[in-house]
Amino acid sequence: MITTLGSWPIGSGTLFIRTGDITASTSDAIVNAANSRLAGGGGVDGAIHRAAGPDLPRACKRIIAERGTLPPGQAAITPGFSLAARHIVHTVGPIWRGGTDGEPETLASAYRESVRLAAEHGAQSVDFPAISCGVYGFPVERAAPIALQTLAKTLEQGLVNAVSMVIFSDNAAKTWLARGSELFGPPA
Repeated sequence: MITTLGSWPIGSGTLFIRTGDITASTSDAIVNAANSRLAGGGGVDGAIHRAAGPDLPRACKRIIAERGTLPPGQAAITPGFSLAARHIVHTVGPIWRGGTDGEPETLASAYRESVRLAAEHGAQSVDFPAISCGVYGFPVERAAPIALQTLAKTLEQGLVNAVSMVIFSDNAAKTWLARGSELFGPPA
């Protein structure tokens, strides 16, 4: 189940902060915080691979065979397979190295490229996890404003109608909601 904590109208679309399991999303596309080999793993990546079923690893292996590993900040797309979402956009976020190794720019690129690719495939709604905030160690307090500002720009550009941050932990979701309130004012 996914619960909306707050939202902001931006451009002709809406930015949402939600809590819950992203694999339950009914949006057109969900984003997977993937590793560069698209091989599945722990956290949200493992959950998406398990929920999408056995066709997802085969599709990911084909992508890697065709283009090689996915660099941080870039994105690739597969069908949603067993998920309600039609598409899974796989993106690799940066590993946190203190913030002086291009991590903020790479994180912004991961969000921007994911929306762009989803829109190219007809998606009008895209749900994101907190990219790089798990095992990659990007501090949530620093990641949230980067992600939210980048997603707001994609809404202002009219790429999609809705973007959502779907945060698994209620405590982390409160941080995202607070950062959104600082940037955009009180949520609806």
